[in-house]
Amino acid sequence: MASTNPEEVTHEFPFFRVYKGGRVEKFLWPPQKLPPTGVDPITGVQSKDVIISDNPQVSARIFTPRISDPTLKLPVLLYIHGGAFSLMSAFSPSYDAHVRTLAAEAHVIAVSVEYRLAPEHPIPACYDDSWAALKWIGSHANGDGPDLWLNNHADFNQVFVGGDSAGGNISHTMAFRAGTIGLPGIRLVGAFLVHPYFGGVELDDKMWLYMCPSNSGLDDTRMKPSVEDLGRLGCERVLVFVAEKDHLSGPGRAYYENLKISRWKGTVEIAENDGEEHCFHLHHTTSDNAVALIKKIVSFINQE
Repeated sequence: MASTNPEEVTHEFPFFRVYKGGRVEKFLWPPQKLPPTGVDPITGVQSKDVIISDNPQVSARIFTPRISDPTLKLPVLLYIHGGAFSLMSAFSPSYDAHVRTLAAEAHVIAVSVEYRLAPEHPIPACYDDSWAALKWIGSHANGDGPDLWLNNHADFNQVFVGGDSAGGNISHTMAFRAGTIGLPGIRLVGAFLVHPYFGGVELDDKMWLYMCPSNSGLDDTRMKPSVEDLGRLGCERVLVFVAEKDHLSGPGRAYYENLKISRWKGTVEIAENDGEEHCFHLHHTTSDNAVALIKKIVSFINQE
């Protein structure tokens, strides 16, 4: 006889479990969230929170570096946080600090999107919310958008997207959508993917498929991009990071190799983080390798 116990566990994943009654128990939950700061005394970066969309509710934290010349136009970065599509927050201490550092070091306006998390909000909500944030950035291209920082200081010919882990996967999808749907008002120059998730790991793949009920199986191109799809990226250059001790390093390298043989006309580079674990830079921010990773992203954004 089948069990009717609502507390029976039906799915056990690395970051959450699901009970027969429908309850989801997330581990490492809820995330700590920090408020934005006026002007950071160390970096000089200002931050504030904005609403991207009311329905569905999507928000973001914007960071702008110290600007001495009011006529100066800065590159724009859409940052997409990681957390297995189900955890973390753009407002968490680690991501607040990380994106603040990127804004200061690369001298960019950074928009860190707070997308809806699975499984409560099934995939593709994370993709759709991040795309809404990218289009929201583009809505300022004529200087009459809802945010003055972007209206006054953004260079919409220098727009980048980047993220880590799940955020790396989502960043790829943003570049793919830009190349297939189009992105009026924006020139998407580049995408950087830090230790991205691209399938090929059994338990992680089962979790992704559960979080995305409308999937096409293990060959779903959102999870595992095809060479054909890679050839349609709507950016000019890509930087992929892989960490030696990361279980996602194999699929990350495969993404790089497949992008090289695709019909995409851009340039791609891979950066190896020797001796490091998955997303080490968020936890050991002052280590030599973490500092080098930041410098690599900064160079990628600032290259002519």
